[in-house]
Amino acid sequence: MSTHLFQYKPYDYRYEYDYVFAGAGAASMSLLLRMLVSGRFSNSTFLVVDKDRKDNNDRTWCFWEKEDGFFEKLVYKSWDHLWFHSPGFSKKYKIKPYRYKMIRGIDFYSFCIDYLKKQQNVQLLFEPVQRIETLKEGARLTIENGEVYHAKKYIFNSIPFDQPKEAPGKHMLLQHFKGWVIETETDFFDPAACTLMDFRISQEHGASFVYTMPLTTRKALVEYTLFNEGLLKEEEYEDGLKSYMRDFLKLDQYTILEKEFGIIPMTNRVFDAGKGNIVNIGTAGGQTKPSSGYTFQFIQRHSDEIIYSMLNHGRPRPTQESHEGRFMFYDSVLLDVLVHKELGGAEVFTKLFKRNSAQRIFRFLDNQTWIPEELLLISSLPVGPFLRAAKRQMF
Repeated sequence: MSTHLFQYKPYDYRYEYDYVFAGAGAASMSLLLRMLVSGRFSNSTFLVVDKDRKDNNDRTWCFWEKEDGFFEKLVYKSWDHLWFHSPGFSKKYKIKPYRYKMIRGIDFYSFCIDYLKKQQNVQLLFEPVQRIETLKEGARLTIENGEVYHAKKYIFNSIPFDQPKEAPGKHMLLQHFKGWVIETETDFFDPAACTLMDFRISQEHGASFVYTMPLTTRKALVEYTLFNEGLLKEEEYEDGLKSYMRDFLKLDQYTILEKEFGIIPMTNRVFDAGKGNIVNIGTAGGQTKPSSGYTFQFIQRHSDEIIYSMLNHGRPRPTQESHEGRFMFYDSVLLDVLVHKELGGAEVFTKLFKRNSAQRIFRFLDNQTWIPEELLLISSLPVGPFLRAAKRQMF
């Protein structure tokens, strides 16, 4: 039996709404809450469907931002300084006007779901989604038990039903990570500065680094991250974390409070924006930065673009895509370098951080630099490997 918050009124389709959201993660919540707080959709009805009740801390989003963001009240911790480490190079960066921010998954889900439960025109359904289909009028969603829900206008989908197709020059890497929130018995961490990347660890599995986010003087999130084609065994992630804390943090005594694991696609393959009355959002809609895996801020930007398009043009189809044009080319070239092992990730990012400010790198990774600034960044990288990768991508 489906888990409904209150009684539904049946239609020719089993149930009918103006908008249906397939998935209840960051992308769906970011867009839906914007629609609701805009005040322009008070006469619309919404359904959100996800197999997961979102009642555990399954992930942590970290991102940089200049101003207060839409979810500013959910920021758990932020930093004005960050460290970059690699063999033979370490530097602490002052990143103002940016702040590096952390939002915990459980805080995000709890806030959003509590807000939605207070809205009379929103319903939540915790069931696995089997399929979605666009129709001549609206679209429909079918859950695993066969029940059908009709969206009179649009389905916003964040579930990756279809993987982007392979094509010449298109690469697929995985960013996969295992993180521990640890606590020490005595003061150990500097909560004023985080470590964005530490490449001093073994690179035997490909581009590998650890980031450390101090939450207090005694508590921190330490995450072992890799960019490559395949996952490791469970014990390899654990060994990587233990080794890092022993060899680089010089930390032997600690308590593991929480664990998290995640996989993010890093690909220049083209994601389908959605057909007809289905709009793909989040990673399913191509909002993950191909060369870095950063997603949260691109979701926020995409949500703003969708809302603007709906209110001004009557359709949820932004004319400007975040990962098109020259920035997609830059991403493709870097992926090509990593896939062909022309350079290691440690060497690439060390060159960038040695010769550029953190602010310039942030703007570049946000797809917000101008060409003169991009030329400065490109000139800080080894010419040969990137030129060969660029030729492969062009031809």
